[in-house]
Amino acid sequence: MRVAVAGCCHGELDKIYETLALAERRGPGPIDLLLCCGDFQAVRNEADLRCMAVPPKYRHMQTFYRYYSGEKKAPVLTVFIGGNHEASNHLQELPYGGWVAPNIYYLGLAGVVKYRGVRIGGISGIFKSHDYRKGHFECPPYNPATIRSIYHVRNIEVYKLKQLKQPMDIFLSHDWPRKIYHYGNKQQLLKTKSFFRQEVENNTLGSPAASELLEHFKPTYWFSAHLHVKFAALMQHQAKDKGQTAKATKFLALDKCLPHRDFLQVIEIEHDPSAPEYLEYDIEWLTVLRATDDLINVTERLWNMPENNGLHTRWDYSATEEAMNKVLEILNHDLKVPCNFSITAACYDPSRPQTQMQLVHRINPQTTEFCAQLGITDMNVRLQKAKEEHHLCGEFEEQDDMESNDSGEDRSEYNTDTSALSSINPDEIMLDEEEEDEDSIVSTHSDMNTPSVEPSDQASDFSASFSDVRILPGSMVVSSDDTLGSPDGREGKLGEAPESEDGNDLELPSKRLSDEHEPEQRKKIKRRNQAIYAAVDDDDAA
Repeated sequence: MRVAVAGCCHGELDKIYETLALAERRGPGPIDLLLCCGDFQAVRNEADLRCMAVPPKYRHMQTFYRYYSGEKKAPVLTVFIGGNHEASNHLQELPYGGWVAPNIYYLGLAGVVKYRGVRIGGISGIFKSHDYRKGHFECPPYNPATIRSIYHVRNIEVYKLKQLKQPMDIFLSHDWPRKIYHYGNKQQLLKTKSFFRQEVENNTLGSPAASELLEHFKPTYWFSAHLHVKFAALMQHQAKDKGQTAKATKFLALDKCLPHRDFLQVIEIEHDPSAPEYLEYDIEWLTVLRATDDLINVTERLWNMPENNGLHTRWDYSATEEAMNKVLEILNHDLKVPCNFSITAACYDPSRPQTQMQLVHRINPQTTEFCAQLGITDMNVRLQKAKEEHHLCGEFEEQDDMESNDSGEDRSEYNTDTSALSSINPDEIMLDEEEEDEDSIVSTHSDMNTPSVEPSDQASDFSASFSDVRILPGSMVVSSDDTLGSPDGREGKLGEAPESEDGNDLELPSKRLSDEHEPEQRKKIKRRNQAIYAAVDDDDAA
């Protein structure tokens, strides 16, 4: 089947679907599935915008609300994970996944589904060491600290995913697995993004949690986004036992949705012709969710996952045949994901803007139904009870002038704590100097080693197997909010002259279509002045 993969969506659904239509007209057939690697921005209304961790000037409604309201419908089944620029209050309603609009499915904090027999897993958010061992304590209204920590990956999701034993075909993460850059054209990556050099040389670029999952699953494909650059790699894993065939993972990271950027890729993936053409739950994943329900933590307390160290009565939560059969009986042997989307919040009306819309911590009926069927806990219900009893959540909503606020978070003593960074990614939205790059370019000391085969010569040329789908339809209108003038109309790259586009690409307006300054225009400004400049894309960013 033909699967399209998108990098950072940034709410540009209309543009992505138009580009898919263009690819279908040029390609051998229709697109069967769209996978989005985060920063989806499922913004329904003005209240959702206030829950997105970007400076106010970058809060734009974009086009998702039209799909949420029913005005439009996604032309292809769309499955996505969360990134670090999301309507966090909306996604928080669906911790185990669910429909955010008809035909658009969110995988949840972590999740696994099947489509046409292809097993697709994913984990939402980005890695941040000092939040990694905390529970999911955040709930709206968020304060300046929790509006960021809400999208930080937690150890419980990684632990659940590592209980899975069956093979994984595709896995999605927003930030890159650490060290993956050694298995592709590293020289070209550093030529395009020279500010990654220190982290690449120190082996600190990327997420150690994602790296751990990559080594565990060894999936056929791994797709990421976040760093706003296309990068392909081929990672050859070592066989566990003699006589076994060594597995290999094809890794691909994609850019954000802008003209002349490599934000979309269409690939052919083998599938089971006899499998149903609708989204299915994964029975092993559901069984693990039931088994680990008692591990849910909605406090800010740091904690470690159970392990075989003499301190825990149970540490293996993997799914047994007996447990999976029990879940199948509960579901009446029907694994189809129900099309039970419902509107839970008022939808944006351009003719009647509501800038003071109240922010509410909602319980989503999809989550209620899912939890009741499986007999597991809706963590939002538990959060609401905890909020009433212990006041665990923030007592004030985040301020518009977020740049002037510290996160107020203490660093943990965890062995993957983040060290100071010297590099700056000019292709990101900066929230404040203290947090700068700490999420988007994780510089973390870790003792997690990846016992994989060193990259071969063929890995550096692997990107050639992924042909470009980088052009936007010529009729596409890009709003003035998304543009910044440039005399040559080409994508600026650090320390390089603009490259000419492929002559086969559709012609686009000569104006440079981007929401960022050229790197050489960026001036180093003291933190106290950041509130008046923010003309670059964000910290936590990508």
